[in-house]
Amino acid sequence: MHILQPKHTKLKADEVKRLLERYNISLSQLPKIHANDPALPEGCNVGDVIRLERKEGDKLETYYRAVVL
Repeated sequence: MHILQPKHTKLKADEVKRLLERYNISLSQLPKIHANDPALPEGCNVGDVIRLERKEGDKLETYYRAVVL
């Protein structure tokens, strides 16, 4: 991982369920990330959800993406 690259973490099934319930959305409504993206952690498959953590100044911003083909 490059120092400027945001941290990518694969969410567990229970974390995905809580995320979707929290925002009242379905998996298809999340922004997408391609399965061949080099930033993805090892072992990611289509349908997984990834958490991206970016440091913006003093704050830590969190984004979510669904892995697609």
